[in-house]
Order: sequence, then C-alpha cells, then structure tokens
Amino acid sequence: MNNNLTAIVLTFNEEKNIEECLQSLQPLNADIFILDSGSTDRTLEICRRFTSNIFDHPFTNYGAQRNWALQNLPFNTEWVINVDADHRVTEGLAQELNDILSKPVAEDINGFLVSRRTMFMNKWIKHGGHYPTYHAIIFKKGFGSCEDKLYDQHFKIEGKTVILKNDIIDIITDSLNTFTARHNKWSDLEAQHQFFKQDEEKQNNISGSLTGNPIQKRRYIKSVYEKFPLFVRPFIYYFIRYFIRLGFLDGKEGLIFHFLQGFWFRFLVDAKIYELRKQQKKR
Repeated sequence: MNNNLTAIVLTFNEEKNIEECLQSLQPLNADIFILDSGSTDRTLEICRRFTSNIFDHPFTNYGAQRNWALQNLPFNTEWVINVDADHRVTEGLAQELNDILSKPVAEDINGFLVSRRTMFMNKWIKHGGHYPTYHAIIFKKGFGSCEDKLYDQHFKIEGKTVILKNDIIDIITDSLNTFTARHNKWSDLEAQHQFFKQDEEKQNNISGSLTGNPIQKRRYIKSVYEKFPLFVRPFIYYFIRYFIRLGFLDGKEGLIFHFLQGFWFRFLVDAKIYELRKQQKKR
C-alpha cells in the first residue's frame, strides 16, 4: 500500500457505482476505507473484493458523515483523498498524485484542489461555468474537514493549497428520475438554509472572497446571487450560464442539464422559500 495516502469512500446502496469507483483508485495503491450507512444491496459484497477496511455509521448529513470518517476511521497515512461512490479518479490524476507523493511535499502545503469533471447522460459538461470547478478533496490528516452544512458542503483546508492539473470524474446521476428526486430533496435543504440562515454562524464554513481560492470565489458569487429577488434570480442565472457562458455548446444533454440544474432547481428553491414565508405569516 501507499504509505502516504488513504482513500475514504462513502457508500449507501451503491452497487451500480462502487466497483468502477474502487477500480479507479487502484493506480493510487492507496489504503481504501469504506464508510457505509446501512446498505442493503450488494455494495459491501463488492467492497470486500477491494478492502477489508469496511465500517458502518448512521447517516445524518454529508458533512457530519465526512467529519466522522476523518475523526474516527483508524487510518495512519499522512494524506487522505475523499471520494464518493459516483466519483472516478482519472489515470492522469492518479499519476499526478503518485508523482507528488513519491517525494517530500513542501511543509507549508496542506492540501490540493482538484477539478470535478461532471458527466451527465454520458456527456462531459464543459461549459456554462461548470468546468473547471475545484474541490478540496485531498489534504494532510488533521488539516481538513467538511463544512457543517445541510447542503452544498465543501471541504475546508487549513493552510496553503495547490491546484492539480488533472480531474476527478463525477457521474452525477444514473437516470433523470434519480437526478430530479435528489434535487427535489436538496431544494428543501437549500430553501431552509436561505430562509433560516441557519448555517451562517457555523465557524467551520468557507467564507466567500473574490481574492481567495476558486472555492471561495464561487462561494462569493453564490452570496451575491442570494441577494437578488426570488423568482428573478433563476432567470438571470440561467441566461448567464446557458447563453453568456456558452452552456448551449454542451448539446442536447447540456440543454437538459443546464435547464434542470441551472434553472428548475433554483426556481424550486425560491418557490419553497416563498412557501416558508407564507407559512411564517400565518403563525
């Protein structure tokens, strides 16, 4: 095993995804840890082909599960990469990481940012501002954690980070039914967050900054978006994303993705915020 790297993979009924995910990790020669949350399909059977480091913990939300894994799983490597079952480590990323970790890393570097390559209906979504989008999924043990949020959680790294050249693939859905069901659920969480502002006092969350790293810049843009009026902002955002930022170049799959994820989802969030406001007035 690679003495420098552990891969932590979260699972729940991922028999369709987990084998390809774990196969993509093989070039890293990393120590693989599975944290499951009660799978009832063949997920764990498949995982046992790749590792004996399989643990179970009840799922409350993504951030809490990630942080529990980082704090409680018995891994001893200096570095950790956080992966979901629908992620695929590209050959280029594996080679780049192997090259970096095969020699001493500068002491002031505590993590790496990796761009997500979104695959939707077997199409790489390259436009509409959706690529590159960076995530802080690789860091030194003890120097990274996940935001304490119900939705749109990101990893936060203490200290200096470096952007890697290669990507991680994110296969975001196996069907439109799954995609819309997940986004309907996530719209509840996002509406509650914006309505109650329940996460703003959390100390672990990433603050937006135009002069920060790519994650901080995206968080700043989102904070600006949230200041626009309900039902107006989804139209503005979709117009910018699909026309100004060339989302239409992603073809028919891109039309479906950018409309559902860039407009429908955000309109649904606004509708649920509006509903919460009406319910509040009745009290």
